[in-house]
Amino acid sequence: MKKALLLVNQHSRKGQKLLSQATVKLQALGFDLMVESTDRARELSDTIRRYQNRVELVIIGGGDGTLNAAIEGLMDTKLPLGILPMGTANDLARTLGIPTDLSAACQVIASGQVRLIDLGWVNGQHFFNVASLGLSVQITQRLTKEFKRRWGILAYAFTALQVILESRPFRAQIIVKNQSFNVKTIQIAIGNGRYYGGGMTVAENATIDDRKLDLYSLETKNWWEIIALLPAMKQGNHTSRPNVRTLEAQEIEVNTSKRHPINTDGEITTYTPATFRVIPQALAVIAPS
Repeated sequence: MKKALLLVNQHSRKGQKLLSQATVKLQALGFDLMVESTDRARELSDTIRRYQNRVELVIIGGGDGTLNAAIEGLMDTKLPLGILPMGTANDLARTLGIPTDLSAACQVIASGQVRLIDLGWVNGQHFFNVASLGLSVQITQRLTKEFKRRWGILAYAFTALQVILESRPFRAQIIVKNQSFNVKTIQIAIGNGRYYGGGMTVAENATIDDRKLDLYSLETKNWWEIIALLPAMKQGNHTSRPNVRTLEAQEIEVNTSKRHPINTDGEITTYTPATFRVIPQALAVIAPS
């Protein structure tokens, strides 16, 4: 039997309901579980470190914010990560092809197929999916846990529409490969993975193990241009539109005249000026190839 640490965020959208079901299913698949539940994301990494020499892998049930909070502990211990998607957006699971159905997700973990994935880094903060400034920060500031719990993925759409109608552009300097771009934009997003924001696509060809970051800047003048872009952003082909600037690199700098907050995997964690980097093959995850 494989010894595994099972960590579940009971405040995730499905956490309390699915903890007992997950425990039963994983034990039936041959796991010897040490179960810890938490309502404080900042304690996850310390818990992982505490179990470092007692388990062979870490299984986390929760959303993207919960997974992000565990990054430091996973990097320190080098333990592989199994994911049970129990959040609202589940963008990392979507990127990795992990099903949201609990039984199917448990089967993926039981398969034991390990992939090495990249991580993003900005000003000392790691992220799986996307770091961004502008619209997404305003959405994060308005999107309450209660609203997400009640409306699920629709909460992102409702909140995004409200924010878009009130959006105002800001000026920024983007530096990539010794080239400088001065832009007037409503959002700059730098993606390590493929999906963010409940299924929006960073770039059509983005993957989480391509050893690069994908940047887009929405340089629209009117709110209705943003609305028109949304279907393309879902598919990832917004990058071909004339009012969308795209760049890719292993390191990117973004400067603004006023400090702007930066959202990493759904949490505001740092501010401009910012340096973004990709860390190749930084973490082992159990996921379909």
